Amino acid sequence: MATAQQPAAPEMSRGVQPLRAGQGYSFIWRRLHSLSGIVPIGAFLIEHIVSNFEALKGPAAYAEQVRFLNSLPLVRVLEWTFIFIPLIYHGVYGVYIWLRGQSNVVYYPWAGNWMYVAQRYTGLIAFVYIIQHVLRQRFMGVSLPEHPGAAFHKVQVELLNPWMLAVYIIAMLAVCWHFAYGVWLFAAKWGITPGEAARRRFAWVCAAGGVILAVMGLASIWAFVGPGYRNAPDDVAPAISIVAPVTPGFAAAAPLALLVKAES
Repeated sequence: MATAQQPAAPEMSRGVQPLRAGQGYSFIWRRLHSLSGIVPIGAFLIEHIVSNFEALKGPAAYAEQVRFLNSLPLVRVLEWTFIFIPLIYHGVYGVYIWLRGQSNVVYYPWAGNWMYVAQRYTGLIAFVYIIQHVLRQRFMGVSLPEHPGAAFHKVQVELLNPWMLAVYIIAMLAVCWHFAYGVWLFAAKWGITPGEAARRRFAWVCAAGGVILAVMGLASIWAFVGPGYRNAPDDVAPAISIVAPVTPGFAAAAPLALLVKAES
């Protein structure tokens, strides 16, 4: 008696699925979701980490950075157009993708599948963290746009809580991982890195960039909790650099750039 033939298992590919056209509105939303993770959210992440790195110079330098950012023209329009609205869309649609996505790490435990799972969970961690961070630092307590001198103290007080310190550290690592791997995915899905060799080389670039951002972020956290600036004042005057006028006979004695303290 003939035995039933088991259907051959479908051949699996390790490649990254491209963003295909012809999939209705889902294609457009996924395109926007992928693009928004790089511009403007990725650009803002880099700016935010670089700005927070000013904390290593002390409360006055950090206050000046906060003052400068909040003095930009149309800063509230820029804030909502290029930060809050893209973050809300990227986060909400990312959760939607996460709930509908399927991973097969049990049956096909390849690196790509583990990366898929890590990307989804780090994205969820980042989204939850950003919500509480924006609420607590931007909309609760002392208003930093009007009182930039209180910025260092406000963050420092929050990080004095060991639980919040752990949240910040975990979130920083999750955000940097999510962004670094997101850049790699973006390049693969948009055809910027065609082929395994190009993807492998670019993976090292993304990994290095993610590590650099994570180190800078963790160093900024250390500036608030380390011994260098303990018990920072509730409010400090932002430190700004100005160019002093040069008078005859005084040029050799006085530097052009003087560090002064100005009231916000």
